[in-house]
Amino acid sequence: MKKIHLLILQAFIKPFLVTFCIVMFVLLMLFLFKYVDDLIGKGFQWYLILELMGYQCAVQLSMALPLSMLLSSIMTFGNLGESYELVAIKAAGVSLRKAMTPLFVLVGLFSAGSFFFSDYILPVVNLKMGSLLWDVRNKKADFFIKPGVFNNTIPGYSIRVKNKNEDGTILYDLMIYDQRDGNSGKNVLVADEGFIQNSADNKFMVLKLKDGIRYEESRTKNSKNYDPRQQHIRFRFKETEQKFSMDAFEMTRTDENLFRTHQQMLNLKQLKHYSDSNQMAMDSVGNTMVKESRYYYHYFSPYYKNSAQKQDRVSQFSNIMADVVPKNMQRNVIDNAISQSSQIKDVLANKNLEYKLLKDKGIRYEIEWHRKFTLAVSCLLLFGIGAPLGAIIRKGGLGLPVVMSIIFFLIYHVISTMAEKSAKDGSLEPMYGMWMAIIVLTPLAIFLTYKSTTDSALFDLDQYKVKFNKAWEWLQAKFNKQKGVQP
Repeated sequence: MKKIHLLILQAFIKPFLVTFCIVMFVLLMLFLFKYVDDLIGKGFQWYLILELMGYQCAVQLSMALPLSMLLSSIMTFGNLGESYELVAIKAAGVSLRKAMTPLFVLVGLFSAGSFFFSDYILPVVNLKMGSLLWDVRNKKADFFIKPGVFNNTIPGYSIRVKNKNEDGTILYDLMIYDQRDGNSGKNVLVADEGFIQNSADNKFMVLKLKDGIRYEESRTKNSKNYDPRQQHIRFRFKETEQKFSMDAFEMTRTDENLFRTHQQMLNLKQLKHYSDSNQMAMDSVGNTMVKESRYYYHYFSPYYKNSAQKQDRVSQFSNIMADVVPKNMQRNVIDNAISQSSQIKDVLANKNLEYKLLKDKGIRYEIEWHRKFTLAVSCLLLFGIGAPLGAIIRKGGLGLPVVMSIIFFLIYHVISTMAEKSAKDGSLEPMYGMWMAIIVLTPLAIFLTYKSTTDSALFDLDQYKVKFNKAWEWLQAKFNKQKGVQP
């Protein structure tokens, strides 16, 4: 390998690693900001949050890799152009296309790796992250008492305190409603002070109460209304303990098999299998609709298949209802027709809803199937835009390259998002929806590559100023010629 190739590879790998880490960090922060309410205040261990962030890193690879590829390629060739190293390379007899060859090979390896990653590893990561995130979001927050507000986080109890100390372990003026029997006013406990702590095995919360009163009401078993023999119990205590089970605050892991059929948890082979099964279900629903319709529409019968015979049969009567049906039965015939129309309408509406659900599922399977390939191709495409663009603008660092990369990535992201949404709605075919951004931006990549290999000053402002001055002088000369003014 030539030294020029090693120089370009070294100049590309360092910015790529730096930009990849920066982009991944930003995406992780966005993820944490999005789910901060589901993570804070629930007592998660540090390794559980770290596991969730690790899964999120793998999921965000589909966005971080193309963006870092675009940004690093612009920075690499912008630095080389700004330091006139590209000029020296061309002066040595090496064209820009040949100099970029090892980078195309490297990016091709990245693209191939991203394809296998999205097909074999990403479905497993999505499955584990989806189940873990589901459990995290459904876990109850830790028991937290706020003064003056009833707390209902413990199932079957409603607790209110008037005040508490700084560390929250001593509570003052407590009121506890026992709602386990479904009646909130039958069992009430009031205490002046309470000390809260956990049991040794952390399965119970123990509340030691001082100076309080317990009120209880009881009725006879068969009494639903007022009963004069209803018992009211009241007893005072100096000290007592109340135990609350903390099972509701434990995070239980959901079986991952419940999420396994989701389209994001499937590889190409599984997507093909589920897509075929879904198509068979759609065909079955369509055939069922046709079979059930035949019981209500008479023209499906063999007698009405011959259109000429049907026309001759109908033309014999000027008014079928009046000529064929007796007058005393016409109302029954109309009522039966309305009833049958209503029944077939309900049948078709129910089947149409089922068919639409299967259709939407099939579209999502197909979208996810194409997504496996678009990730790999998007890396090649954005590199094909960034490398020639950096060679043209000839600016390195984190200034103009960052601005240009964000602009082009936003164009790519907006087009792909809108097209994917249209595909999910059924406005576009899933293939066109997933490949729309690549189809639109591929001519731009070819154009920029052509301009960079021909040393075009596409973003040189001085060039445009010279052309604008020449055009202005030409317009002035033409205007003076029409007025008859000599130059």
